[in-house]
Amino acid sequence: DNWAFLYAQRLALKQELPLHVCFCLVPKFLEATIRHYRFMLRGLQEVAEECAELNIPFHLLLGYAKDVLPTFVTEHGVGGLVTDFSPLRLPRQWVEDLRERLPEDVPFAQVDAHNIVPCWIASPKQEYSARTIRGKIHAQLPEFLTEFPPVVRHPHPPSCPAEPIAWEACYSSLQVDHTVKEVEWATPGTAAGMAVLKSFIAERLKSFSTHRNDPNKAALSNLSPWLHFGQVSTQRAILEVQKHRRSYKDSVDAFVEEAVVRRELAENFCYYNENYDSVQGAYDWAQTTLKVHAKDKRPYLYSLQELEQGTTHDPLWNAAQLQMVQEGKMHGFLRMYWAKKILEWTRSPEEALQFAIYLNDRYELDGRDPNGYLMLMSLCAAGCLWSICGIHDQGWAERPVFGKIRYMNYAGCKRKFDVEQFERRYAPSH
Repeated sequence: DNWAFLYAQRLALKQELPLHVCFCLVPKFLEATIRHYRFMLRGLQEVAEECAELNIPFHLLLGYAKDVLPTFVTEHGVGGLVTDFSPLRLPRQWVEDLRERLPEDVPFAQVDAHNIVPCWIASPKQEYSARTIRGKIHAQLPEFLTEFPPVVRHPHPPSCPAEPIAWEACYSSLQVDHTVKEVEWATPGTAAGMAVLKSFIAERLKSFSTHRNDPNKAALSNLSPWLHFGQVSTQRAILEVQKHRRSYKDSVDAFVEEAVVRRELAENFCYYNENYDSVQGAYDWAQTTLKVHAKDKRPYLYSLQELEQGTTHDPLWNAAQLQMVQEGKMHGFLRMYWAKKILEWTRSPEEALQFAIYLNDRYELDGRDPNGYLMLMSLCAAGCLWSICGIHDQGWAERPVFGKIRYMNYAGCKRKFDVEQFERRYAPSH
């Protein structure tokens, strides 16, 4: 279920050439830890096995693409290169660095297999809100939201097979934190991800529209780790969920809104706004109101360590933080509350955003994602730049610290769900 893969195979079949799949394993990536790398690598093992069955060699190259791929292209006589798309700064830089080092006679194509409507086709500019992009996305869905043709067993074998991959040795090449452990609830790989999708449709979809903002209810898809690592395609999820529109129209529509419109709005934001991870990326009104209130007295001030350990005065915030640390996933509704309280309890909006992004990228399985910077995490609601900087939101009644940024508090959460039940679930063991 990957349009870049499908396009590459179509080119290879047309030219009657072998097809190779390469993954360049970088030793570190932002705040990614062994939790993220193990999920990714175990998923890639499944990809390598599937490729072998399809007569397509899979190569795991250690290092940055610019350093390892040009040599591979030359040694294997590669006639063309196809890559996937990410709107984030670092992967875009990798693509530019690689482009400069490829032989001039090797064409290089990029396919947005990440989104259903390709980012640059959905809109040619940064969109102001979901309201302004929604119609553009829905107008394009009939063309792009189609069933995938299959990847076929490749009829043109390579002249030499792929070298066996020493998967365990790959881990020793990593320069990442090994203290953030793997999570038990999420098994990596497409097979496991498809099983989660199947269970969502069978058990949770019916209550998605009504209960997705209640952290005590099992109503979310829980697909975000597999979507983030490309182990399940968002397009596949939508195709499968839409089959149940007659039974659960409101839930299906809500899921499409979150998984397509809101998700692609986040991609749009990161693609067209180079300051997607800083206060400078916010609208003028939001930057102004945050600046005006930057010196306001904070009711509490916490260090990064205190926040990371979940030792604030607020038991709901602590429970949400501990859920993320333990499970690699925080409930979407609480993500909004979590980020807004960081704004309220740190020295400046800049520090708040820095802390929120660090914690998210370190512990969330789907961290370092366009949805994370915006954030529309876990296919639900919102987070950092939405929560702290008002991106894709409007100005609200002015108050201390927040200015005109939308406010949330503990009492408001108590009106929405059983806060104490959630707190008990993630109470510190001591």
